Amino acid sequence: MMVHNGLLNWLLDSDPAIRWQVLRDLTDASADEVAVERAKVVRQGWGARLLALQGDDGQWAGGTHFPAATSETKGQPWTVTSFSLKLLRDFGVDPSDDRVRRAVALVREKSRWEYDGSAFFDGEVEPCINGLATAVGAYFGENVRGIVERLLLDQLEDGGWNCDTEIGSTRASFNSTIAVLEGLLEYERAVGGAAPVRASRGRAHDYLLDRHLMHRLSTGQIPNEKWLQFSYPTRWHYDVLRALEYFRCARVDPDQRWTEAIELVQSKRTADGRWLLENTHPGAVHFELEKGDGRPSRWNTLRALRVLDWYRSCRTGST
Repeated sequence: MMVHNGLLNWLLDSDPAIRWQVLRDLTDASADEVAVERAKVVRQGWGARLLALQGDDGQWAGGTHFPAATSETKGQPWTVTSFSLKLLRDFGVDPSDDRVRRAVALVREKSRWEYDGSAFFDGEVEPCINGLATAVGAYFGENVRGIVERLLLDQLEDGGWNCDTEIGSTRASFNSTIAVLEGLLEYERAVGGAAPVRASRGRAHDYLLDRHLMHRLSTGQIPNEKWLQFSYPTRWHYDVLRALEYFRCARVDPDQRWTEAIELVQSKRTADGRWLLENTHPGAVHFELEKGDGRPSRWNTLRALRVLDWYRSCRTGST
């Protein structure tokens, strides 16, 4: 996709976590140039700040999925270990960097899920949490095979997952399903494609695609209008752009079930070629990444541009 110089310069005038991905995905920068920029993530800006906030107990905010102290901020606290690791993965910190390896080792040794005291990379019982743990564990080179085996067993008849399976839910959730898909894909990248995992992801793809990434299968209604609003960070929440980013990463060939979702992304592009931040999920954060809803978002612009570029490339056969 052609990105005019003004837009490209605006995207590059940002944190290393964004810059290296812009160079990789939207320019013809060499692999060496991309690597140099990526290496800055653990030493400058958001990545360095977030790593520095890890406690000696291996945790962020003193907890694995719940902070040690209750915040008075409206919404869910996003400062805990699980969501901090998710952000570091999103930033693209180099898992082989010594500072990152030390941080992950502390989590492995000391972080325990509040639900039952299990070690972080052993997971717990909720598929949405286990999807997150699988994604970050596989990304950082940890052994998450046990979590993956549980996720395969937890897949529901309709092809998706639901965090309420433990209390009897038999219908999948978009929120849970996208979290698990991201985890299984990261696992396949780390260890190589395993037939049961690929088959499980394929069933879940159809769960989302048969619903055109946003509709009820039974009535065609959109259950949650916020799915049509683009957020970053996504936290545990589903939205259409997050789903499209997953399918882009998974290199799934688009078909007619993509059309409405792609048109939604295209419709949200502003006159100057940017996308806005639309739906910040409330809750305590370590620090803000962008200026707030209704303003141009570098994260959403980057993500939307590479989704549309991937879609165009698939349609024209240029990948």
